[in-house]
Amino acid sequence: MWSSLMLVLRTSIAWGMCGLLIVLFIFEGLFRNSPPNFVPILLVIGAFIAAISAASHIRRVRLIDQTVTSVTLANRHRRQIELPLDANTAFALIEASIRELPGAERVDSAADSLQVRAKIKRVAPFHDDYWSELPVTKWLNSGDNQIYATVSPGIDACSVIMICEPTRAGWTDWFILDSGVNLENTMALGRAISRRVAELRKTEKEATQQTVTEKELTVAKLNLLHAQVEPHFLYNTLASAQILTRSDPASADQMLGNLITYLRHSLPKTEDTPSTIGVELERTRAYLDIMKIRMGSRLQVQIEVPDYLKPVLFPSMMLQTLVENAIKHGLEPQTGGGTIWILARAHENNVALTVADDGRGFSAEGAGTGIGLRNVRERLRLAYGNTASFGIVANFPKGVAATINVPTTFIQGEQHA
Repeated sequence: MWSSLMLVLRTSIAWGMCGLLIVLFIFEGLFRNSPPNFVPILLVIGAFIAAISAASHIRRVRLIDQTVTSVTLANRHRRQIELPLDANTAFALIEASIRELPGAERVDSAADSLQVRAKIKRVAPFHDDYWSELPVTKWLNSGDNQIYATVSPGIDACSVIMICEPTRAGWTDWFILDSGVNLENTMALGRAISRRVAELRKTEKEATQQTVTEKELTVAKLNLLHAQVEPHFLYNTLASAQILTRSDPASADQMLGNLITYLRHSLPKTEDTPSTIGVELERTRAYLDIMKIRMGSRLQVQIEVPDYLKPVLFPSMMLQTLVENAIKHGLEPQTGGGTIWILARAHENNVALTVADDGRGFSAEGAGTGIGLRNVRERLRLAYGNTASFGIVANFPKGVAATINVPTTFIQGEQHA
């Protein structure tokens, strides 16, 4: 209430004083003795019109903001907004918000200095544009407006200062009120910024949700691929142990012991407990011991894996898949069996693990369905992207050599020189 009363008094006094000065200047030479009787009446009418204009301004400010203070009643408004964005993103957001304001005619922006200046055409809120454009009344209107915004970069956020004001000089604010137009521009710009920040956050949330969903699908697919490798080996081993219990109980007991060792290393692990070359090698040794009982002297094994490479992280079941593939398609179909080599070598930031055999090689008789090798490729792609690779070539003088290359990542606390 006090702010409204002060605005009315200030505007009325300003117009009254201005009118008095004009009357004294005009009529000084014509009426030296005393001014005519209608001069006080004109001054009262002018002050009354100024008071009505101030009351109209107060009423519209109340409609726009519902709060009438000296800040909201002003023709010029300054706002400071803190945005949780980097400076370049905030600058682009502010510029786009200003360009979409009603009446924006010219927008000048400087990305290097993080400044935006715009001219906003004023639309008369209470009367037709025809009357506002008349030469007699045009000066009495507040004229066009302008917006100046600057972005101050910070570490994790930035600060935006916005100034909305008329294009005319500041001293005219004593006589001319803008009917809340710049307050309306300030609030509209604030709403536009809030909307765009909300849309940006929504997009980021959707992208994060999509990433989580893709990760869950990847884990599910990895589990499915992993599950495809294990069951048939378990069935075959149990069937072999059942047969050996009748003919060779000692071998059956040894096979079941190796199977227990194998299954102990095959128990499901949490996502935060990765496997290593050492763990996979122990699992594969148990598998090979089982296969030695089944194949006898037809299977020979040579392993050359340095101890310092055993803590290197390695996808579970992949080593056994290569060994199983070599036995099933390379050595078992061959009358005299053969040898399997397991070799591990470090090269720069990668570790190459090779499984080679001297079996039947890439012959039509020895070819399988290829599901196991496709699973290896797919699991490597899902787990490592382009940083891992898988290759399979012919061995010399016969057989096949399959190699998996993975980044050299040691399990925490296990790295050795």
